[in-house]
Amino acid sequence: MKPKKNSPLRLRAVTLGCSKNRVDTEHLLSQLGGDFVVVPESSSEAVDYLLINTCGFIGDAKQESIDAILEAVELKKQGSVRRLVVFGCLSQRYSRELPGLIPEVDAWFGARDFDPLLRYLGVTPDHSKCVKRVPTDCGPGTAYLKISEGCDRRCSYCAIPFIRGAHRSVPMEELVEEAKNLASNGVKELVLIAQDTTYYGLDLYRRRALAELIRKLSEIPEIEWIRIHYSYPADFPDDVLEEMAVNPKVCKYLDIPLQHISDDVLAKMRRHVDGAWTRHLISELRSRVPGVVLRTTMIVGHPGEGEKEFSELLDFCREAGFERLGAFIYSEEEGTYGAEHFEDDVPSEVKQQRLDTLMQQQADISLAFNKGRIGSIERVMVDSVAPGGKLVCRSQYESPDVDGEIIVSVPDGVDLNSMPGKFAQVRITGADLYDLAAKLI
Repeated sequence: MKPKKNSPLRLRAVTLGCSKNRVDTEHLLSQLGGDFVVVPESSSEAVDYLLINTCGFIGDAKQESIDAILEAVELKKQGSVRRLVVFGCLSQRYSRELPGLIPEVDAWFGARDFDPLLRYLGVTPDHSKCVKRVPTDCGPGTAYLKISEGCDRRCSYCAIPFIRGAHRSVPMEELVEEAKNLASNGVKELVLIAQDTTYYGLDLYRRRALAELIRKLSEIPEIEWIRIHYSYPADFPDDVLEEMAVNPKVCKYLDIPLQHISDDVLAKMRRHVDGAWTRHLISELRSRVPGVVLRTTMIVGHPGEGEKEFSELLDFCREAGFERLGAFIYSEEEGTYGAEHFEDDVPSEVKQQRLDTLMQQQADISLAFNKGRIGSIERVMVDSVAPGGKLVCRSQYESPDVDGEIIVSVPDGVDLNSMPGKFAQVRITGADLYDLAAKLI
């Protein structure tokens, strides 16, 4: 397939993995000029360039990325893709191995610097555009804002530090400008993301500056919700708790991956907290920010987790009553401290049983929380229109992509297509494990 002479090149970008990758893709696309037409990710039409932004965090994510690359190779063989370009975490991590294993890929690039990729596309990098984005996901009223890159933590199971490098905060003035640009395009909700949002500012300002950043973002009139993701429990900033408690624009919602509660397992994970500190922090969050909804992540099957340690984890999760909880099975990642120092000694079938047990317990907790909201009136963001003339919405207690949704029935005469990206008042009328039903007020 050859492009017509002087016609814009057609480019499609596929993003795998976390929301941080999504932001990277949107920044990359913002650099492209009039020589390119960006085709939607979901499109199947022929393109000159297919870019795949990969994930290399754990085994399942790596396999998903490999499968996506191989599917793209088939598209290239069929003639619907002219050039196939792969970048991101997987190619950063396996830059030496992958080109020989999948020679059909035209070019490989890493995850730390996109200038070489832009030059490959014939684009001169323009860092003045770093505050601009080409939206590719979320509802029209929501956007992720990546406030830093990399990580200085050295959790034993995690490959992120040697994939993404050391922690690097984005200057506050750039983030505010980026947020203003997003707001001018209709964004009303910012989801703050990083490898560790609570670490923000230490490299640039020699202090934790997340609360200060939140206050500056709150001054943007069009921004009405600010949501915090990926907070590290050690040395949690006290002023962030204060901001969550008193700032009406900060959602009463916090994503704080805890990973475990057993002292022995946390020590092997190199998390720099113990069970007592973790329990104290959860108590502080609940008391200082009344009504806060907590999302956490746990790892099951980590080396050193026996039946006693897993039972302690179950008990803690039940007592803490996390409204949102995800979990994944420990995956030994080459190059990490855990892979080099610990034996992966929990059988795979035991890992799966523990995951199933934990998630079944969480299902009961989630259902109880949702049922407790029936009859309440809540402010929601409208994300989209569902088949059958209903609205797909979220309250401050649901984060995009990871939590359930509120499906809202609408009276006759409401212009449904005008609703996405707007706020509305609804009454909750029903609940299941993850989603809620509601009526528009």
